[in-house]
Amino acid sequence: MTTARLPLFPLNVVLFPGLVLPLNVFEERYRAMMRELLKTDEDEPRRFAVVAIRDGRETAPTALGMPEEVNATAERGPADGFGPDPVQSFHRVGCVADAAKIRERPDGSFEVLATGTTRVRLLSVDASGPFLTAELEELDEEPGEEAGALAEGVLRAFRSYQKRLAGANERSLTTGAELPDDPSVVSYLVAAAAVLDVPAKQRLLQAPDTATRLREELTLLRSETAVIRHLPSLPAVDLTRAPTHPN
Repeated sequence: MTTARLPLFPLNVVLFPGLVLPLNVFEERYRAMMRELLKTDEDEPRRFAVVAIRDGRETAPTALGMPEEVNATAERGPADGFGPDPVQSFHRVGCVADAAKIRERPDGSFEVLATGTTRVRLLSVDASGPFLTAELEELDEEPGEEAGALAEGVLRAFRSYQKRLAGANERSLTTGAELPDDPSVVSYLVAAAAVLDVPAKQRLLQAPDTATRLREELTLLRSETAVIRHLPSLPAVDLTRAPTHPN
């Protein structure tokens, strides 16, 4: 397996390969990360790893906007909010992100637009620098058995789910023609678009192969569609609008 050491950006969100992640970076530890990434040659990828937080805070007690008395007394550091052993606070499977856009604002914060590329397993975390770094192992994506047929079933279930989620009078979020044929890409797009909590999305990310992910998605979509059918007043459309994630 291929291993690499990359900056680590923990978030209360699961990033999937091929999906876009907007970030509003204002904490100093992540500002330092972005300043370091900007040193990379323009023709080289500006990569960092995103892992979902299992137990901890996305923003540290020293974050911008916290009361001054809290900022003055809290210990500052790259592992703030993640306990004495940061690796225990994170889910072990994450995704490498390629930052296509890093724009520094006049106040020193950053606007970042990144895209997920490759799944990785978290091996260790280093908190000795100005920001967290991690030793990571790249995870291959195996198709599994009957991935193609499962993808077709997931697409049908996803269209039904979308109609229920958006409402009969609203246009579907993604038409069938816009979805790709590749089963692994379908599995990631559906995992990202479905309104699921972090643990459910994390299970999908770390599925051992595409077919397993698609099977779980089929079960989840049918279950969620049934729930929405019995809750017609559910304001689910608002939940489909992806926000910019603060660090």
